[in-house]
Amino acid sequence: MSKRIFYVLGVLVVLGMLLAACGNSGQSSNAPQAVKTVIVTVQAKGGSNTPSGYGATLKAVKERGHLICGVNSELPGFGYVDDQGNYKGFDVDYCHALAAAIFGDPSKVEFRPLTAKERFTALQTGEIDVLIRNTTWTLTRDTDLGTNFAATTFYDGQGIMVRKDSGIKKLEDLEGAKICVATGTTTELNLADQMAAHNIDYTPVVYEKADQVYGAYDEGRCDAVTSDRSQLVSRRTTLKNPADNVILDVTLSKEPLGPVVRQGDDQWFDIVNWVVFATFTGEEFGITSKNVDDVKANTKNPNIRKFLGLEGEMGQKLGLSNDWAYNIIKMVGNYAEIYNRNLGPDTPFNLPRGLNSSWKDGGLLYAPPIR
Repeated sequence: MSKRIFYVLGVLVVLGMLLAACGNSGQSSNAPQAVKTVIVTVQAKGGSNTPSGYGATLKAVKERGHLICGVNSELPGFGYVDDQGNYKGFDVDYCHALAAAIFGDPSKVEFRPLTAKERFTALQTGEIDVLIRNTTWTLTRDTDLGTNFAATTFYDGQGIMVRKDSGIKKLEDLEGAKICVATGTTTELNLADQMAAHNIDYTPVVYEKADQVYGAYDEGRCDAVTSDRSQLVSRRTTLKNPADNVILDVTLSKEPLGPVVRQGDDQWFDIVNWVVFATFTGEEFGITSKNVDDVKANTKNPNIRKFLGLEGEMGQKLGLSNDWAYNIIKMVGNYAEIYNRNLGPDTPFNLPRGLNSSWKDGGLLYAPPIR
């Protein structure tokens, strides 16, 4: 757990038994045994600056005046820095959405670029308030790292990219191959598991940063590169000859990606969760950044009125203003707007929504009711 617990376990005091001592003196004595005190200290995984306890994170963020969001800076479409030095991408927009919900201003975010290896330590120690960086939800990350995953924002799966002229068509064709992969990721472990399961010998070529991974692949230092399929689509656009590379029709794993927070502050966990759900709900209701003001002025639907803060005081229950969801939709957009802006048909990636469609369209995105 991330909250500090300092406690003392038991003081064992065993009173001495009355011993009858027979000796030349003819005297007896009471001899108490030694008192033994056992002190056990359990410390948090976070550092001394880590906000701890219900409401502590929101309080710290408000007092600071801005959110600190851990992101990727090397993944076009999800988290990257544009030519003007601005952070852009699908994950980055969720940082903006969280700031809009808290401050009514999506610009009140400080972006902290993190490698896969750095990301959890930065969260545990309080260097960042939230991690929104193409991070996969797993059981061990939930239980061993003192973290909680909020609602999944992107359902993905691990794939493999190779050069078209390599002759590689399926997993078994990678026998003896060198495969580039990023360290500190589920990708590295999934690759090892799948290759062992198929009895395929290979050599992992491991790097810490994405730029190093794809740079090595592009220079021919490995025969293939593996990561989330969305990342492969994204990074293929950055290669010297994108059309010369193909993503194999194989999926090695399930990769549910989403925001991560520290354990121990349920209010902050609720806020991050419901910011994500608000983008789903906006799409379900057909409310966009362009029509939200018209809907707000005219709707009689009680569910939409609660959503937009016109009744029910839903925001106050989260510790936010009642127009928190309105601010998200107005200033950042609903899920479809966020997706299309960063990954949709008018981008270089043109990623089909697939599983990342609303439940109304046969996808997995489903928000609990705001009531």
